[in-house]
Amino acid sequence: MHDTQDANFVDFQDVWLAYNDELLAQNHFAVEAIDLKVREGEFIAIVGPSGCGKSTFMKLTTGLKMPSKGRILIDGQPVTGPLKISGMAFQAPSLLPWRTTVDNVLLPLEIVEPFRSQFKSRRKEFEERARKLLQKVGLGGYEDKFPWQLSGGMQQRVSICRALIHEPKMLLLDEPFGALDAFTREELWCILRDLWIEQRFNVILVTHDLRESVFLADTVYVMSKSPGRFVVKREIDLPRPRDLEVTYTQAFGDIVHELRSHIGAIRTPVINPAPATEGSHE
Repeated sequence: MHDTQDANFVDFQDVWLAYNDELLAQNHFAVEAIDLKVREGEFIAIVGPSGCGKSTFMKLTTGLKMPSKGRILIDGQPVTGPLKISGMAFQAPSLLPWRTTVDNVLLPLEIVEPFRSQFKSRRKEFEERARKLLQKVGLGGYEDKFPWQLSGGMQQRVSICRALIHEPKMLLLDEPFGALDAFTREELWCILRDLWIEQRFNVILVTHDLRESVFLADTVYVMSKSPGRFVVKREIDLPRPRDLEVTYTQAFGDIVHELRSHIGAIRTPVINPAPATEGSHE
């Protein structure tokens, strides 16, 4: 065990990434100069315009991509390859259509060690864990249904359960609620909030939705347009536990507006402006 007193759970030290050697030679980076320190159990959100490198950042955090410069430590260990201590959920739930809800949730336990080698002998216990988790997110009664029998919001809940079934220390969420209607989305915010309060895993949420980031996160980072770098770090000082009512308050609205103004400012090119593509007629 390492000393967590002052250790950060996620620690990016001046991280730069170019997608290949040719781009590196031209100094063309997808993300640049990322310094990030995340405390154990902290919930952070990353917002920014499309194509700013948010997904690239995720790949670096999971060890799917190695930085061109700088280094990344997670839970005190240098990242040298794909991480086993994280769970992930994306915008598309990507459930296997031939598996029931509970069998979709069990999937990581069949793949990831140490569970994989114990799967046959502990199957009953693992299934019990999956069913409990599904009940917690309001899917009691749907455990043995197939994905096509579930709504989009329900499928996304299954996807979050699948990401958490192996009790990871970190949950990575890439636009997980982007395709859902506003009511379903807010319902899922509350489910995620409750799971996080109970288990205190680290969360890195990548989202376009400023309200979502302010409601859920301890800290919001705003990323600039490509090459992506963090230009604003905003601690969200709204007291917890947060209820949806907070989203109608002046304090909440002020933070959302403040973040929006940073994103707006970033979108205005200062030097050699590119042709306007996002319908901006400044």
